[in-house]
Amino acid sequence: MQKERFNLVDRRRESEKLVRRESQGQLQKLGAARLSLFSNVVLTVLKVLVGVATGSVSILAEAAHSMSDLLASGLTFFSVRTSELPPDESHPYGHGKVESLSAMAEAFLLMAAALYIMSEAVIKLLGHERPERLDWGIGVMAVAAFVNIFVVRHMIDVARKTGSQALKADAENHRADIYAAGGVFVGLVLVKVTGIGLFDPIMAFAVALLIVKAAWDLATGAFSPLMDAQLSGEDVAAVREILESESSVLAYHKLRTRQSGAARFVDAHVMMDDDLTLAEAHDLTEKVEELVRKALPNTEVTLHTEPYYAELKHQEEVHSDDPAHAPVNFKKPT
Repeated sequence: MQKERFNLVDRRRESEKLVRRESQGQLQKLGAARLSLFSNVVLTVLKVLVGVATGSVSILAEAAHSMSDLLASGLTFFSVRTSELPPDESHPYGHGKVESLSAMAEAFLLMAAALYIMSEAVIKLLGHERPERLDWGIGVMAVAAFVNIFVVRHMIDVARKTGSQALKADAENHRADIYAAGGVFVGLVLVKVTGIGLFDPIMAFAVALLIVKAAWDLATGAFSPLMDAQLSGEDVAAVREILESESSVLAYHKLRTRQSGAARFVDAHVMMDDDLTLAEAHDLTEKVEELVRKALPNTEVTLHTEPYYAELKHQEEVHSDDPAHAPVNFKKPT
């Protein structure tokens, strides 16, 4: 009895640690989303002012890109806050998929910005116009690149720690900004050195192609969670290792995983000794679920416990021709 009491205390402590870790992750996600929003506001204003002053289509293209990023950052901030709302009667699995929807919306915004930049570049190519005050443009592009390098590093770090799809998508937006700003910087330097104004719209067109690539990557990355694709191979392997190394789990089957925003979901059927009492089987199942949650933070784990020999008989009689039901990791009860 005393041993069981100690086990319950240890389990409660582990649960409290997980809750604190998830709360810290939520604060980090909101902080990263605010940083993205603030940086995009400042850079958009700078690019618009300098783009108008210089007449550079590549800078104006970057300003349009930043405007789409500003809308995307607003979507990210909204989706991060919404995804952290607890499950309710209408959304029993939570609100995590709003992050994937946000990423899809960001992809469409990027594509629209790319099309606008391409059209402006063509107009400038036909007009043979040369931008003015090139030093201003070169300076603002350098600032934009360095600011976005800092923002991307921070957002990628938080996205990895929290598993946020929206932050990952927004970080990819900022990464595209780095390449775009660098390209525009090179183009303006070439215009300044050679006096050939065509480098400006040509670089703007190249920026647009980079944005199209970023939009495609965002859309494909956001599509998988919306279709309930399984977790990464690394995460699935971690779950399998726990199920196969835990002595109480004699076999398992119907392992399914998916992701919704930053939240992960794992469910499986685990087979245990037929002679266990209901209370013993429940305690052992809770222990296995806790091990999975510890290995994969922010994961909802649901294990269905079955008696070993009784389930094997059921599988042979009912599901013998269906490999999807075949148990894995046979062990003999001790």
